[in-house]
Amino acid sequence: MTQQQKPLIGIVIGSTREGRFGEKPAHWIREIAKQRTDLAFELVDLRDHPLPFFDEAGAPAWGPVKNEAAQRWQAKLATFDGLVVVTPEYNHGPSAVLKNAIDWAYKEFVRKPIGFVGYGGVGAARAIEQLRLIAVEMQMAPVRNAVHIGMVEFLGIWQQGKSFEDFPHLAQAAGGMLDDLAWWTKALKTAREAV
Repeated sequence: MTQQQKPLIGIVIGSTREGRFGEKPAHWIREIAKQRTDLAFELVDLRDHPLPFFDEAGAPAWGPVKNEAAQRWQAKLATFDGLVVVTPEYNHGPSAVLKNAIDWAYKEFVRKPIGFVGYGGVGAARAIEQLRLIAVEMQMAPVRNAVHIGMVEFLGIWQQGKSFEDFPHLAQAAGGMLDDLAWWTKALKTAREAV
């Protein structure tokens, strides 16, 4: 299988804050993912897709959007066969910039799998749970396994000079999530192409 033939997965950095932690787990999961031979991966930074707050007259599910930045965002999403979202947890939920980016698209998400890498107090479990509900509304298939970078790991990596290798359970969780994502990516890509 050539690189061109491999299903392409976007790894989305779901925070744009100055001094954000999200780049670290995004690059870490990409390095683990690149070891796979069945999928290709591309890092997508929401900083490269500055979107205004969603303010269109109609939802993207019902028609095209007028905003040019959103059109570019939709075009990028359309290139992917699935997503991994790297998300913080703010106030028991995902970041506003991530939710806003999701709101600016629709058909580009439909019938594609999505996995999650979360970081924060409880490994962003609450943010990921909310994102799974949102993904279902977007007709995506959220995979069961996720990577939860809890407070001990988060602070260790961010402030105490530790690395992801100091927490081998995270790589084990990443393997499970990527295995799930690969299965669903192949199944849903086959089904989408058969229609």
